[in-house]
Order: sequence, then C-alpha cells, then structure tokens
Amino acid sequence: MGAAEPSLEELLEQKKRVRNPLVPVGALMTAGVLTAGLISFRQGNSHLGQILMRARVVVQGATVALMVGTAYYYGGNPWKSS
Repeated sequence: MGAAEPSLEELLEQKKRVRNPLVPVGALMTAGVLTAGLISFRQGNSHLGQILMRARVVVQGATVALMVGTAYYYGGNPWKSS
C-alpha cells in the first residue's frame, strides 16, 4: 500500500526482453501444418491428416524448445523462481 511505484525509466533499466525472431516463424509453421491437417481430414484423407497432425506436434515442440533455449541462453532460467 505504501510502496511507491517505479518510474518508467526504472522499469526500462531493469531488464530488456530479448526476442528470438525465429519464434514467430515456428508459430506460423505450426498454424500452417494444423490448417493443412484439418483440411485433409475434412476432405477425407485421414492418413495424410494424421501425418500432418504428428508433424504439427513436432513443429510445436521445436518452437517451445527454441523459446526455452533462448531464455536460458540470455540468462533466464525457466526452471528456477526469481
């Protein structure tokens, strides 16, 4: 209640987030594979749809691994609390 809120300059000096430009690419690839798989199921090609759904899981896992790896590389440990 009595604590003063930090100013904008203090917030900017604390820690700047590093963004990996490949993460949005992974997210778009995941969405594209998901869409292709759903279209394949809709058209009746269940075998191709199953393959694409498995590919989506692989791409999604790679994207998450990229995000965790980027955080760990730049000093943030996702498994420890502050």
